[in-house]
Amino acid sequence: MKQEIDKLLDNINGYPLDEKQRKVVTSNQKYILVSAGAGSGKTLTIIGKIRYLIEIQKLKESEILCISFTNEATNNLKNKLKENYNYNIPCYTFHKLGLEILKQEEKQITKTDTLTYIITEYLNYLISQEDKKIVLTILKIKHNNINYNKKYKNITPKQLQNLSSLIEKFINLFKANDHKPQEFLNFINKAKTKKEKYFLVLTYHIYYTYQKELDSKNEIDFQDMISKATHKIKQEGYNKKIKYIIIDEFQDTSKVRFNLIKEILNKTNASLLVVGDDFQSIYRFTGCDLDLFLKFTTLFQESKILKIENTYRNSQELINIAGSFIMKNQNQLKKNLKSNKSIKYPLQIIYYKNIINTFIKLITNIHNTTKKPILILGRNNFDINIITKTNKFILTNNTLIYKDNPNIKMTYLTVHKSKGLEEENIIIINLTNKKTGFPNKIQDNKILKYVSCKEDKYKYAEERRLFYVAITRTKNITYLLTPEKNESIFITELKKDYKNKIKIVRNNKF
Repeated sequence: MKQEIDKLLDNINGYPLDEKQRKVVTSNQKYILVSAGAGSGKTLTIIGKIRYLIEIQKLKESEILCISFTNEATNNLKNKLKENYNYNIPCYTFHKLGLEILKQEEKQITKTDTLTYIITEYLNYLISQEDKKIVLTILKIKHNNINYNKKYKNITPKQLQNLSSLIEKFINLFKANDHKPQEFLNFINKAKTKKEKYFLVLTYHIYYTYQKELDSKNEIDFQDMISKATHKIKQEGYNKKIKYIIIDEFQDTSKVRFNLIKEILNKTNASLLVVGDDFQSIYRFTGCDLDLFLKFTTLFQESKILKIENTYRNSQELINIAGSFIMKNQNQLKKNLKSNKSIKYPLQIIYYKNIINTFIKLITNIHNTTKKPILILGRNNFDINIITKTNKFILTNNTLIYKDNPNIKMTYLTVHKSKGLEEENIIIINLTNKKTGFPNKIQDNKILKYVSCKEDKYKYAEERRLFYVAITRTKNITYLLTPEKNESIFITELKKDYKNKIKIVRNNKF
């Protein structure tokens, strides 16, 4: 049997699994959390586990349920299993899983902008009825660090848009964290100011109107779909014989998603393997609750944490810096990241006086040296505007074209959109010490405390994780483009703590 297992693990998609990956694959613990470093071969390990379950444990393909968070990730896994091993493994996003559980109810998924439409119509109705008092009072809530003038009489489109966005975020977080409608009354009773109470009352009425609109059209939104699927399983059981559940990107789980999985586990007595990286938890603003990852062994009694720590993407020098940087926050799980790759200065701080001149010289230098594509990352969608505002560059569908040399292949993405991707060389822009720089210093509106998961008290905790994601996309070098004056506080920290391990370039002397 040992020979058979070793032979299997020596060839997963053409690669041998390392020692820690093998331990994950062969562990028979009931509940396993795999804490995986960036570029450590998560997908390979998951495929290895599936092969082990089928070839060694003799599970049927239909008895394994795989879940990830995007269509791209689930399709990628499904296709690799089919192409390489002819496995037909059920692979779902949470939304598709919820939809399948509810398929007999014949509800339609509502358009993604239905809630936005309801909020806009409701607010416009209030204003048209000259019932401005409630809207004006609410607008005095500090939103995105903007203190609205208490003396204004008219409501501007921008103010209305900000209020609409805040209500939409509140309702989405309310659902993601699996709050029940009656909890609105608790929130209202806890409100300490008239502004908060007005906001909560208004938001409750909009929430109720939205739900009524969905019911009248026999529609359902994604969050309610998962909640209703959970309720259905609780009442009726799960009609599939599942013995093993595998979840990828578990650090991005919300409470409503977790409750669905917990209910399936309760009804099937299946085993569970979850894989993720708490260093890369960057979606708290959508309702993801990192505590579900960090407190896994509390949530599941028969559980253990395993780690895969060998990275096949980054150099040892880079992960030494990146790991140290992220683990300053004591709430992050400790990992001893390792790599066989060595690059002397994988992080390079590039100072600029004129960003366009420096950017052109940098991309030209990278292209002439490597002839490889370049991935440019920004904190915000609009960060690339500082490059494209000149007539030297064109941005089309995330492709950045340098007119003087179209052969330089460049892609622009926000860091959030780059998660899971990699490229030979990375350039990070907008490393500026300002409110919308990197780190972004815009704080959540305090009203969201009612519906948000617990916030990490470590300063800029999520922004640090976002920066970790950004710098670890590289297989070679990450270039940190920052102004000579007003540099990002992350740049200041890197220089202070890792000054002999980072190359600093001034005056375009690459």
